Amino acid sequence: MRIAMISMHTSPLEQPGSGDAGGMNVYVLNTARQLARRGIEVDVFTLATRPSQGEIVEVEEGLRVINIVAGPYEGLSKEELPTQLAAFAGGMITFARCFDLDYDVIHSHYWLSGQVGWLLRDLWEVPLVHTAHTLAAVKNAHRTADDTQESEARRICEQQIVDNADLLVVNTAQETQDLIEHYDAPPERIVVVSPGADTELFTPGTDRNTERSRRLLGIPLHMKVVAFVGRLQKFKGPEVLVRATAELIKRDPFRNVRVIFCGGPSGANATPETYQNLARELGVERYVRFIAPRPPAELVAVYQAADIVAVPSYNESFGLVAVEAQASGTPVIAARVGGLPIAVDDGETGLLVDNHDPEAWADALEQLLDNDERRIAMGEAAVDHAQNFSWAAAATQLEAIYADAMSIQIPDCHERRAAGY
Repeated sequence: MRIAMISMHTSPLEQPGSGDAGGMNVYVLNTARQLARRGIEVDVFTLATRPSQGEIVEVEEGLRVINIVAGPYEGLSKEELPTQLAAFAGGMITFARCFDLDYDVIHSHYWLSGQVGWLLRDLWEVPLVHTAHTLAAVKNAHRTADDTQESEARRICEQQIVDNADLLVVNTAQETQDLIEHYDAPPERIVVVSPGADTELFTPGTDRNTERSRRLLGIPLHMKVVAFVGRLQKFKGPEVLVRATAELIKRDPFRNVRVIFCGGPSGANATPETYQNLARELGVERYVRFIAPRPPAELVAVYQAADIVAVPSYNESFGLVAVEAQASGTPVIAARVGGLPIAVDDGETGLLVDNHDPEAWADALEQLLDNDERRIAMGEAAVDHAQNFSWAAAATQLEAIYADAMSIQIPDCHERRAAGY
């Protein structure tokens, strides 16, 4: 089996936590790795961003990342990438022709890739499997009043993909309902595949590991530590955590707490300075610290150094950070949105907050920061809970989905004319 994965707007090899790189990058890289280890040939097609990358990057046996030149290497925002869809599709066609490659299935990730996949599905006469990761209609339904609205053009493009993909892969049952409610997706073409976590890398820290992690990060050993891991954009909710911190300090000016934000800016209106300035305005700048995104091998130290990981997103298709944190033995406080109620076992491995009111978040943080026994017990339970999610299991499901997709008959021109297309 040979799979053409498309991740046009962001490479799986990019550092998650900044720019457009996030949970989707982790998902694509880890599922592709596990598929390759099952003997499936996987090529991941992505947009070239610098000439030094080379056209083909051999990640491991059976897995390659193909950098397609489409438009300038730099200077195009994600919102401008639709102008390069034809160029990107042309680059994929040329690559497959030059190396005499035939793919059995196309698996596109995100709507930009889905548009390319839709074209190649009919050209190559192979099935299209699509994973949206985020949906315009859902983001608009959950965004704050001052956040940028997703365009109607994107929603229309997503509707076209839903109408034409052979199978739609989602992370949770909630995403299934979102596709049915907002895009009239046929339920029989939707398959749920839970993402995973690298539970061999993300492991609980011993007291010595926690001490070492805090020393590496420059965090006093006696402090209670709350960590935020992810892109610094309004939709991820960093402002909620800054304001909740201010509420905590207002309640107890002598509280020994540090809040670490590990991530980079994403989007036109997001910079670290935005949230640093907010912390300064609220008088809590000395309690808040911002650090750059880390590769997974270093991100473990952030999870292990934290007493709590906060995920105040306005929506998450699943919530990989929540699972990675729990695998590392750290309880999670998360918003009760999207797939987070599946990722976090409320009351057992963390707490779910019903809204984004800073006072409600301060209440939840206070519950665990002030109750060492409960917090530690949750961290221990979190490790077991995280074992339910693995990339190997996700890849096993995907292989079966690809096999099902290959059995779908793609209508040829004669059949289309007979059916009245």
